[in-house]
Amino acid sequence: MKGIYERSLAWMVDGAMCNMMHLVQWRRRADTCTPGALDDYLAQCASMEREDFFEMPPVKNPVFGDGWIEWESPRPSGHAENDRVHVRHYPAEKTGAPTVLILHALMSASDIGYRRLASWFNARGWGVVFPHLPYHYSRTPARTMNGELAVTANLVRNAEGIRQAVVELRQLMDLLRARGTGEFGLLGTSYGGWNGALLSFLEPGFRFLALIQPIVNTKKAVWESPGSAMMRRALRAKGHLPGNTRQLEHLGSPLHGIPLCDPAFIVVTGGVYDRISPITDLEELVARWRGAELLRSRQGHFGYRALRDTMERVEKLVGG
Repeated sequence: MKGIYERSLAWMVDGAMCNMMHLVQWRRRADTCTPGALDDYLAQCASMEREDFFEMPPVKNPVFGDGWIEWESPRPSGHAENDRVHVRHYPAEKTGAPTVLILHALMSASDIGYRRLASWFNARGWGVVFPHLPYHYSRTPARTMNGELAVTANLVRNAEGIRQAVVELRQLMDLLRARGTGEFGLLGTSYGGWNGALLSFLEPGFRFLALIQPIVNTKKAVWESPGSAMMRRALRAKGHLPGNTRQLEHLGSPLHGIPLCDPAFIVVTGGVYDRISPITDLEELVARWRGAELLRSRQGHFGYRALRDTMERVEKLVGG
């Protein structure tokens, strides 16, 4: 009976959040890319290697303020607000201390919980950076909601948003290395976990990698997820079919790469009732990342138990 109650509650919470996502997708239905626009993008990118797609140019004129790091994005989107990178910085007391990147979820409503995480890591001698991912928080374009433009039926913009995020994260790590940071950690949730997984294929130096319910199957995320029903309707209305982004999976899917860090220090947390990032997808991911650990939390995609379970494991990994 307990399992039935937990599953019902999880699906009810997830359903309510998915309905909110459907409303946002409905607001952006006019943005739906045409099959021709997607084909043009595939022609440009499908033959690229991951290192080329996520090529990292040097940062130009970074600004280190009081608790902030800022610079101009090397992958401009055309939205002025989004094209200025903003990173909240919680430095450690000791120069050269390891730094953890905390990557937030899609349409994350508040950074209060992330600030608490930053305090937790600071208390253990770690520095923390909290990047505002494209189209979120300070990077939200005028007359849009936080994160509204990050995942819509404009598949080209979705791909470029992921590309922009990963390139900027690589630049951030480069900036921190230049200031003495030699070791990193990463904690990413859902959309942030997706970005973090792709980053780990390109950048060495992670002491640990903790991904909470990351999006890993990009085809399912569009064509099967209960959170993208309105997106699918808009895509079908334009003539799109499932599998239309298959040629980009080697660049954008976490199932198509291996992290550069030691798999013994990778933890992936899944929700046993999660239908947005199903536990079966995460089982496949961990099987590919031989040696990584899969934690199972008794929740759906939305909730706090998965974070608590993950942090118990992270505390051991950071020597806390």
